[in-house]
Amino acid sequence: MNTATFNTYRFWAYLQLLRPANIITAWADIVAGFAASGYFVQLNLTPLLWLLLATTGLYGGGIVFNDVFDAELDAKERPERPIPSGRASRTGASLLGGSLLVGGVAAAAQVSWLSAVLALAIATSALLYDAFGKHHPIFGPINMGFCRGGNLLLGVSVVPVAISDYWFLGLIPIVYIAAITALSRGEVQGGKSSTGIIALLLITAVMVGLLGLGWLTDYQVLTALPFLTLLAIRVLIPFINAASQPTPEHIRIAVRAGVLSLIILDTTLAAGFAGLPYGLLVLSLLPLSMILSQIFAVT
Repeated sequence: MNTATFNTYRFWAYLQLLRPANIITAWADIVAGFAASGYFVQLNLTPLLWLLLATTGLYGGGIVFNDVFDAELDAKERPERPIPSGRASRTGASLLGGSLLVGGVAAAAQVSWLSAVLALAIATSALLYDAFGKHHPIFGPINMGFCRGGNLLLGVSVVPVAISDYWFLGLIPIVYIAAITALSRGEVQGGKSSTGIIALLLITAVMVGLLGLGWLTDYQVLTALPFLTLLAIRVLIPFINAASQPTPEHIRIAVRAGVLSLIILDTTLAAGFAGLPYGLLVLSLLPLSMILSQIFAVT
């Protein structure tokens, strides 16, 4: 293997650590939060670009450290992953993850002090989850959900005062991700029906919560309804299957559907706050994420 081929081989391995399809879903969080803030009516998109760069670093860094902390476990259960397979080093992955997290916080600081604080909280929560939270059956899902809820609020933080009005929006991805994280524990060896039922109930609560946003004067629930229906179709069926037959295959299918459908969840929020065209813009990220999910692992 010549030097150029070897470098390409190593680059691909580190790119796999980032799980690009998942990063696209993080972009959708930011764009949805941006819609809720009301800033989307401005012609200046520079803050949005900074926040997209910030979430790329925060999510990418957090997911790289997930593999760093799981290196020994993956050596037994998922030896094909970049670190246990030897295609990426644990030290190199740590340096990449750390650089991404620092870069994410720095990018957020270009928008507002509150954005920087939220970014720092997300980075800390991601590391906490990677190192400890994922091993706790209750705290783990909540911990991971907090990362995604914070990411949505990071988009809202482009208008700092809007956080006080819409802080509760962060609860929606917290519950949604908690459901996916709880279910994902059975991806390798299978899970329990009770866990699947809890996850299904949490997903249903998210659907009800999205409908409940119609009580807000600036949220058009009828505009959001088609996207909410699409979300229900894509997520409820695989979650019902995973709850009734909690095999590794059914669980992986449900988790994959849940992760990719984060974009539809964000589309529902964006359409309600900013209108149909804006919602369709967010939804356009879904095909890109799905294509990348065929190339790179999602979980």
